[in-house]
Amino acid sequence: MYTQSIDGCMAAAIGPAGLSEEALQAWVQKAAPGLARLRTGHRDGSMPLVQLPERRDDIPMIENRAEYHRGRADTVVVLGTGGSSLGGQALYALADAGFGPSGDSPRIVFLDNVDPHTFDHLFRSLDLARTDFLVISKSGGTADTLAQAMICLEALLEGEDEAVAAEHFTVITEPRPSPLSHLAQHYGMVALPHDPAVGGRFSALSVVGLLPAAIAGLDPANIRGGAEPVIAELLTGDRCAPAIGAAVQCALAKTRDVRTSVLMPYGDRLADLGLWYRQLWAESLGKGGEGTLPVRAVGAVDQHSQLQLYLGGPRDKVFTLIQTPVGGTGRRMRTALAGDTGALDYLDGRTMGDLLDAMQRATAETLVQNGCPTRVLTLDRVDEAGIGSVMMHFMAETIIAAGMLDIDPFDQPAVEQGKVLARQYLSATPPRR
Repeated sequence: MYTQSIDGCMAAAIGPAGLSEEALQAWVQKAAPGLARLRTGHRDGSMPLVQLPERRDDIPMIENRAEYHRGRADTVVVLGTGGSSLGGQALYALADAGFGPSGDSPRIVFLDNVDPHTFDHLFRSLDLARTDFLVISKSGGTADTLAQAMICLEALLEGEDEAVAAEHFTVITEPRPSPLSHLAQHYGMVALPHDPAVGGRFSALSVVGLLPAAIAGLDPANIRGGAEPVIAELLTGDRCAPAIGAAVQCALAKTRDVRTSVLMPYGDRLADLGLWYRQLWAESLGKGGEGTLPVRAVGAVDQHSQLQLYLGGPRDKVFTLIQTPVGGTGRRMRTALAGDTGALDYLDGRTMGDLLDAMQRATAETLVQNGCPTRVLTLDRVDEAGIGSVMMHFMAETIIAAGMLDIDPFDQPAVEQGKVLARQYLSATPPRR
């Protein structure tokens, strides 16, 4: 589904900023703890994440609920934040690059913030009778998501019987008592189980990411099918692509003072993948003084905004470019329309895909020629299987990197202080009447 090239991260290609073969091999050997954790979790079921790609037993549940919403709603609003939203957004972008879905699929709106201005505009734009809501919170106690749900529920029920709530709402949360599960039970809403052993930022291949994808008309089984070869490789090979990727990133951070990891996919359908990766990498590895800063870029647009800094600024970055097979696709350019006299010959007769392909190849080569560590992932196709494969790659790479750095990739202790303070401030605010 994809190939990985780390040639542009090696000293042979970029000089002293790169890694020697010996240094790379030493760090690949440090992948052993992370690989062991993944393999044990697959074998004994203690890490359901690595079993998800081969599972099909829950696909009918996902597809049935998706068909329910597809058959009745013009718009589905997904309420959730962080890992409860970003994976679904990355998958949904395959079906809708910003101009609405194709075919008879409903439009999906992801609301992952609590900006009152956004919600005011949302309600003015919606026909609530033709709008459904998907509420996602692993714990069932996320303040942001509960606030969103209560405000949407109140808007829906204005002048309506409470029974309407069950028709319009689906909930995904852990099957245990929580404010969200209580809300679902009170109104008779369908509540689908969020596996307690699958962390939010690792949940893209679970019902959390696959239900929005299925509502959009994507095939959830194919998404998981793309992830299967990634798991099969890491179960049997110590030099699997995620282990090599983790070794490169950690080695550069520890021995070349690389502090920033730039993910730059080429194409609009992969743009939201960078937002998902940003949370995955930052929240999993940013502990105990470890971790690198994930930066999201999009090719080719960020060649016109960030590339100057990448080439002319501090040399503290590693780049991962995701290249796609766009050459020959799209409409052809006819420069005669511009009254061209030869200055645009390099464009004439080429497709827009040819232009994007030339740019993605040129950027990778330019970074390497300027001594910037550059990894290239090449997707065979931009489809469900393709994005499933790279998402599984990055999740496995993150877990392996955590093993190399001797940290737990599944917790996020530093964010709790802010949550506690926010509750204190809110409790001290008089209720608005």
